[in-house]
Amino acid sequence: MQFYNNLCDKFQKRIQLLIYLSFILFSIVGLSQEKSISITGKVIESSTNQPIAFATVLIVDPSTSENINGTTTMDDGAFKLNSNISKFHIQFSFIGYKTKTLKDFEIKQGKVQLGTIFLEEDLEQLGEVIVEAEVSKTQFKLDKRIFNIGKDLSSTGASALEVLNNVPSVNVNIEGDISLRGSEGVQILINGKPSIIASDSGNALGTITADMMERVEVITNPSAKYDAEGTSGIINIILKKEERKGLNGSASLNIGTPINQSFGLSLNRRTEKFNLFSQLGVGYRKLPNDRNTINRDLTNNSTLTSEGTEFRNEKYYNIVLGTDYHINENNVITLSGNFAYEIEEQPSETRFNFIDDSENSNWRRTEETEATNPKYQYELQYKKDFEDHKDHMLIFSALGRFFGKEQSSDFNDETLSGTNRDAVQKTRTDFKEANHTFKFDYTKPYNEKFTLETGTQYVLNNVSNDFEVQDLINGVFVIDSNQTNVFEFIQNVLGVYGTIAYEGDKWGIKVGLRIENTDLETLLKNTNESNNQNYSNLFPSFHSSYKFSDNYSLQLGYSRRVYRPRLWDLNPFFNIRNNFNIRTGNPELRPEFTDSYELTNIYSLGKATFNFGVYYRYTTDAIERRISTFENNVNTFKPLNIGTTNATGIEFNGKYPVNKWLIFNGDFNYNLFNRQGDFNGTAIDFNANQWTGRLTSKIKLPAEIDFEVTGNYQSGTETVQGRVAENWFTDLGLRKKILKGKGVLNLSIRDVFASRVRESETIQETFYLFNKSQRGRFITFGFSYGFGKGEAMEYSGQRRRR
Repeated sequence: MQFYNNLCDKFQKRIQLLIYLSFILFSIVGLSQEKSISITGKVIESSTNQPIAFATVLIVDPSTSENINGTTTMDDGAFKLNSNISKFHIQFSFIGYKTKTLKDFEIKQGKVQLGTIFLEEDLEQLGEVIVEAEVSKTQFKLDKRIFNIGKDLSSTGASALEVLNNVPSVNVNIEGDISLRGSEGVQILINGKPSIIASDSGNALGTITADMMERVEVITNPSAKYDAEGTSGIINIILKKEERKGLNGSASLNIGTPINQSFGLSLNRRTEKFNLFSQLGVGYRKLPNDRNTINRDLTNNSTLTSEGTEFRNEKYYNIVLGTDYHINENNVITLSGNFAYEIEEQPSETRFNFIDDSENSNWRRTEETEATNPKYQYELQYKKDFEDHKDHMLIFSALGRFFGKEQSSDFNDETLSGTNRDAVQKTRTDFKEANHTFKFDYTKPYNEKFTLETGTQYVLNNVSNDFEVQDLINGVFVIDSNQTNVFEFIQNVLGVYGTIAYEGDKWGIKVGLRIENTDLETLLKNTNESNNQNYSNLFPSFHSSYKFSDNYSLQLGYSRRVYRPRLWDLNPFFNIRNNFNIRTGNPELRPEFTDSYELTNIYSLGKATFNFGVYYRYTTDAIERRISTFENNVNTFKPLNIGTTNATGIEFNGKYPVNKWLIFNGDFNYNLFNRQGDFNGTAIDFNANQWTGRLTSKIKLPAEIDFEVTGNYQSGTETVQGRVAENWFTDLGLRKKILKGKGVLNLSIRDVFASRVRESETIQETFYLFNKSQRGRFITFGFSYGFGKGEAMEYSGQRRRR
């Protein structure tokens, strides 16, 4: 009986549920059959009769006060939206203006034509906004610092480079070079991904203006979300969703000495659906490099010296084209491409002198090299933003690069005195490199405090280097088999990561794990020598922060990083420009791994910001870049894995705006390291230290003139085989705004005192080596003109980092 009663109860409940669902279904059908009502009009500022762009228009249910639908106005103030209910109010609002609500209007044939809607300024609200919300501020997060861009910058029309110059720990010099905590090895991302806009192929960042930017994220110790390959940090520029900004751009013309001539045109056109960007550039430059070497054989008491100047002369052409297509408010597709073509000439002349107990010889070696370098890259990205949370997103991206080089060189040795050293050589190089990166990233905030990130990345790198050396023997060119080969390099890296973060009002923690599998193959084709490596590694990360106050935060970070040998580290065939000092790669070189720990104190004292940190880094299979072997007065140097390195250091950087016309930006780094290992059967165990300092002063002079001077210093330090000398140099720049700020005259001088000299010594029992190189002073003068909201900026092509 009880079973029967239970069965009846269940049946009754299911009937009630069925009736309830049917009622909902019929209600939905009934609502869907209501006709949609179209609403149009234009929002105008009452005192000036100017259109108000991006004003908010909402359809409001009068009984519940809930928002039913909404939109924002166009550049001309016009709007259009639809309502699926017949009884509603229409609300208009914009920052700094009084909100206006319409309750009485006429519906004719399913249309509401409102005509012109006037909004009045709200002086009280406007005052509050200026005081509380319009100043750019830095916000501290778990593993990053966020610089939110306020009206003090976004209303000026400044470029992204100018904005970055206001971000703590970031410095942009007058030439546009970006550094983070004093180091230029920084990766620039746009909306969390690599982009052609931010690549070294040009300087298209100047086409992004401050009012297009929402915030800048600075990451000094990247989490497991990012590549395990080490960098000095990441700067991530987040753009606003609204893209209706019109035409922006700049044109630039530069001349300099040594010869440096270039012209660049950057354009950016933003509409409601599309963001079109492009850049054209052409130029010609000469890059001299003075070199001196000493090779001393201590066993045979002989000395070989060389002195000369090498040139790299380049003509280059560059074009960037791309677009962002906004399918709707939550879905964006980006497609862009870049093509560059370089024509190189590399003339050089080196004088040699050889002295021993029985000989004193002098000869001259000249080089004539010609090369063509085609380069191109592409970018494809799809981004989906979910409506439940502003940070809930999915991103798929593909980035590809290709670089080629066809080069031929002729070398001629001419005897000047002593033993006959006459010789003729020629080389041929056919180089091709293709790199493709595919990424999938997903971010899911579960609430305001918990966030999950996950994704995968696949990087494919394929390289072929066909290098041939020929010697003229008895009037016939004969291939030198010892220096000729085809080197092939294939490296594929598959990575998967996941992070989870909790962030409260004061304290937060973020943990992550990245798993990467590396498949590496190298092959010397002519000799069939191969080196295949397949290894998997775990890269954990941990970050925590505590906010003591709005002005002081403490951040703790740990991450495991890897440096995988590049092609030039592995390729045994490189160049014979100086055939007594030959650099080669090492196909058997292994990756080095670093565990990095960092504790940083972040202070904000008024307008000044200071960061003081301590760090510890432990590196295994540490790569020493120049390990020399010496035979017959020939120095052959290549990279080798030499043991481990323990480095402990302190770091300080700060930005202090003394007043409106004077800003100081300084960086200081000191580290004490211990090297342990084995080289040629001899144990290596030594302690050394090194410190670097950098101070930049930015001065605003009368007549809209900006003056900037930067001093750099790097101390000398001990190496496995010898010592590297100290290095110091000074750069300065001068900028004058003209044509109501749309035009800019630039003067930059790099290495003002021609003091940037690189010297190193190798000191061994059987030989001594000395190397010195210097590029000298570079002076560039340029004129730039910005139009639309574009900032006048310097275009200097694909800068070569010195």
